[in-house]
Amino acid sequence: MKKVRTPIDVRYQETDQMGVVYHANYLIWFEIGRTKFIEELGLSYIEMEKQNVVSPVLDANIKFNKPVRYGEAVYVDTWLEEYDGLRSAYGYEVIREDGEIAVSGITRHVIVNKETFRPLSLRKKFPEWHKVYSEVVRGD
Repeated sequence: MKKVRTPIDVRYQETDQMGVVYHANYLIWFEIGRTKFIEELGLSYIEMEKQNVVSPVLDANIKFNKPVRYGEAVYVDTWLEEYDGLRSAYGYEVIREDGEIAVSGITRHVIVNKETFRPLSLRKKFPEWHKVYSEVVRGD
């Protein structure tokens, strides 16, 4: 399975009153990891958006195992968990410096027309994405 590791420096503004990363910020980190993962595959969200297509989150699941605090350096490991030609699911793990998994999660996405929000087939609209995603899911 192809995984991409993205470093994250925990910033003060990302923490709550307890000095722990505020839970919603992990979704931002997931997005950073997902974007880096896609770039590492040679693909580009920017090119997709130039064609008036966006990829909204349908579902997000997050499991919090250990706190992450201001000043820590962590990594987000990202991979393609599932792909069926229409929907894509990305997996994530936020790894602390000590190697412990602090947070894990999955987000599920489709692509849609930016104006109408009508779903599109990734397989048909972006055949190069489909080819790469199919290979990644199979482990080629």
